[in-house]
Amino acid sequence: MAVLNEEQTMLRDAAKSWAQESSPVTKLRALRDGGSGASFDAAAWAEMGAMGWAGVIVPEEHDGTAFGYLSLGLILEETGRTLVASPLLSTALIGASALTLGGSDAQKAAWLPKIAAGEVVTALAVDEKAHHAPEMTALKADKAGDGWSLTGKKTFVLDGVAADLVIVAARTGGKPGDTDGITLFLVAGDAAGLTRKHLALADSRGAAELTFDGVKVGADAVLGEVGKGWSVLEPVLDRARAGLAAEMLGSALQAFEITLDYLKTRTQFGQVIGTFQSLQHRAAKMFTDLETTRSCVEAALEQIDSGATDNRAAASLAKAKASDLAHLVSNEMVQMHGGIGMTDVHDAGLYLKRARVAEHLFGGASYHRDRYARVLGF
Repeated sequence: MAVLNEEQTMLRDAAKSWAQESSPVTKLRALRDGGSGASFDAAAWAEMGAMGWAGVIVPEEHDGTAFGYLSLGLILEETGRTLVASPLLSTALIGASALTLGGSDAQKAAWLPKIAAGEVVTALAVDEKAHHAPEMTALKADKAGDGWSLTGKKTFVLDGVAADLVIVAARTGGKPGDTDGITLFLVAGDAAGLTRKHLALADSRGAAELTFDGVKVGADAVLGEVGKGWSVLEPVLDRARAGLAAEMLGSALQAFEITLDYLKTRTQFGQVIGTFQSLQHRAAKMFTDLETTRSCVEAALEQIDSGATDNRAAASLAKAKASDLAHLVSNEMVQMHGGIGMTDVHDAGLYLKRARVAEHLFGGASYHRDRYARVLGF
């Protein structure tokens, strides 16, 4: 477990208090039942911006606090506990990371202060099919005068409907499967030729299918270098995976604690069910998996903060462990609660659905186990 400094401890405690008091699970239910199709609570996002959470990894020269990825991970863990629906991951982590790592001075000046203030939402458009495969980018970017014309589709774009800025992976060279030839573009959410279709996800949030029909962008829309977008995209995705793993850890921890309380109070055959050895063994398995996953997640975030240039193994290990953990704990939460756990009245189903969506976002456990092995040379 990471040793937190005073600022990180205060940030974690503030996030814990806010999530439990201002954005409990009932807020997610309200979002789901409201029928708006929104993927997040706009009021909650505005509060996060006011509290400075949107600028935790944004450099100070662009109005951020530069507290680092572990600090942002602590916030994501606490918001994960209550299943907060917000663009904290898509914007404060992914958007800020992409602009910081690959943006020009003009791009940083234009967008990072707005991200830090919580005034805009960003989205990363990478995948084009059912499974995560960023190197399979096929969306075409053709030269058009001094700029580019984008044609193709992206799917499962987190917060894509509400995004003011879409970071798009497109192909300017090579073929699907090649990492060379991928270029990143900054596209306005209201760009002519861009169609956004809401995709309702099982976890009551949402994503988008984006269709680019000859979307025109200028030369200044390129993020990084033409044809060399992979050198920015891969590190950004690894930061996204580590941050998402932190959020998943929080959700799993809360699900475990709710289940543990139930084991201590529910009686059956005249005994508290927590005294049954078989359930004790299952609870012990969850506890040990929680602890090992925390070590992997915090190690990945600390490694990014250290300035390491290759975070592939650490990020994949964290995401694989978090995916397995979320799957296990959400299953056990439903099963150990019995009949009530199968109903919508109880929160167990909400934690299970969030786990299933998060497992597959930016690559599932099997994807990252394979990637981890390849990075280590197996």
